[in-house]
Amino acid sequence: MGTKDRASNRAQDAKGRVKEAAGRITGNRDLKNKGKTDQAKAGVKNVGEDLKDAAHKAKDAVT
Repeated sequence: MGTKDRASNRAQDAKGRVKEAAGRITGNRDLKNKGKTDQAKAGVKNVGEDLKDAAHKAKDAVT
């Protein structure tokens, strides 16, 4: 479900990885931490999508 949402989450994760790497290379801890935060947010959103998918499958199984 939510292919558009999942694509957006993947993009946010990739953006976070780039920020983290840039922060690591430049020694900028703030940028590195922002990258890690972006990745974590994307992961939480993916878990939400997984829960929505499971709920829809359970609903379909009942009906």
